[in-house]
Amino acid sequence: MKAMKYRIHTFFKYKDLIRELVSRDLKLKYRRSFLGYVWGILNPLLIMIVQTVVFSAMFKRNIQNFPVYLLTGRLLFSFMSNSTKMGLKSVVGNQALLKKTYIPKYIFTFAKVTSCMIDTVLSMGALLIVMIATRSPFYLTMLATPLIVIRLYIFSLGLSLLLAELEVFFRDIEYIYQAVDVAWMYLTPLFYPIESLPNLVQIIIKTLNPLYYYIAAFRDIVLYGRLPGPRLIWGGWIWAIVMLIIGVYFFQKNKDRFILYL
Repeated sequence: MKAMKYRIHTFFKYKDLIRELVSRDLKLKYRRSFLGYVWGILNPLLIMIVQTVVFSAMFKRNIQNFPVYLLTGRLLFSFMSNSTKMGLKSVVGNQALLKKTYIPKYIFTFAKVTSCMIDTVLSMGALLIVMIATRSPFYLTMLATPLIVIRLYIFSLGLSLLLAELEVFFRDIEYIYQAVDVAWMYLTPLFYPIESLPNLVQIIIKTLNPLYYYIAAFRDIVLYGRLPGPRLIWGGWIWAIVMLIIGVYFFQKNKDRFILYL
């Protein structure tokens, strides 16, 4: 109990630093760009247009409102992908600062994932534009969107902590994860209906792919106007909590050895 109180106290002690780190990440991403934060909306919008042109001929007949279907999947997957890639380098990328002064190492990982979440919230503007353009109905169930994002945020934070810890000891984790990320994208039904896959593959994805739970739930509340079923709700929470526990455990277990490898 005392250890938990100490960690909470430490977290709030460094809240100003976290705010500065998050602000720095967002400013660096859009630095010297003419449109600035507007790119947070334009970027997913442009990617959606290109992928709609490419994939709509194959899947449009089988998918209701293909642009919204595609964008709901892309937004969540991009959040997970970008946050974990940035989180992976969060400790190694701040080694100069960590060698000079004491700062809880998880602060950097937390800041990276948080900045990506804020960027994703900005990108939701692209989804609103597409829904208006395609005359997609707006449902009250969309008010549950923050719950989906929070679960994915927890999952991404846990995975980022695990990857950041591994990257300190094994620098080639960065390249391995890039390959895993690409495979993960194609094994997630972003631009194709999961029903088009063989039954065995469907079962594997629905059971072992955490992103399926978040994206399927997000599509339920945005595209179909219904609340996700218990399996999607509880499955998403279980994946998020388990991944956070794993990430925190290994990060805390090995954090005192980081300085020897930085």
